[in-house]
Amino acid sequence: MTAFPAALVQGYHKFKESRFADERERYRRLAEQGQTPQTMVIACCDSRAAPETIFNALPGEIFVVRNVANLVPPFEPDDKCDATSAALEFAVLSLKVRHVVVLGHGRCGGIRAALDPDAEPLSPGNFIGRWMELLAPVARALAGNDAMSSAERQTALERLSIRNSIANLRTFPGIAELEANKKLSLHGAWFDIASGELWAMEPATGEFQPL
Repeated sequence: MTAFPAALVQGYHKFKESRFADERERYRRLAEQGQTPQTMVIACCDSRAAPETIFNALPGEIFVVRNVANLVPPFEPDDKCDATSAALEFAVLSLKVRHVVVLGHGRCGGIRAALDPDAEPLSPGNFIGRWMELLAPVARALAGNDAMSSAERQTALERLSIRNSIANLRTFPGIAELEANKKLSLHGAWFDIASGELWAMEPATGEFQPL
C-alpha cells in the first residue's frame, strides 16, 4: 500500500501542535454550534491562490468552493450534478451568507486554456475543455485582438471572467431576490500571485482597483 504523502503528515502534525492547539476553543465551538460564515468565496483550484491564506481567515469565517478558473455557471436546473451550484445553494439558502466573492487570480491555467483551447492536454472534448466553454465567446473575442500582448489578453480574460461569473450569479432566482432586497452582496476580486496585490471590482463600472 502506498504511504500517505509525507509532506501532508508533517504539515498535519505542525497544524495539530500549533494552530489547532492555539485555537482549540474555537474549533470546539464550531464543532458544537456549527458554522455561521458571513462570506462565501468562489475561488480557483490553483494551489497558489488559497482564499483562506489570502484573507488570513480563521476557521469558520469563510465558506469556500473552488473549481477550475473560479467560474460560476448560469442557473440551469437539469439532471446533471453541479458542485458549484450546489455549494451556492447551501451557502445562500442554508448558511445565509451576506456576501459572495468571486476571486480570480493572475497566471490562471484555466484561463490560458480558454484562450488556447487546442493546447494539450486541454482539448475541447475533455472535462476542462467543456468547462471552459463557459467563457468561449469572450475568449474568442480577446484571442483575435492583435493590439494586446498574450499577457494582456490573459489578465483581461481573468478579470472579464469574474464579471461573467457575477452576471451568472444573478441568474439564480434566490440570489437575485436576496440582492434586490439588500440581503446579499456580490463582489469580484483578482489576486496577483507575483506581487501579493488584491484588486477589487467596482460594482458600478466593473473596473478593478487595488485595495
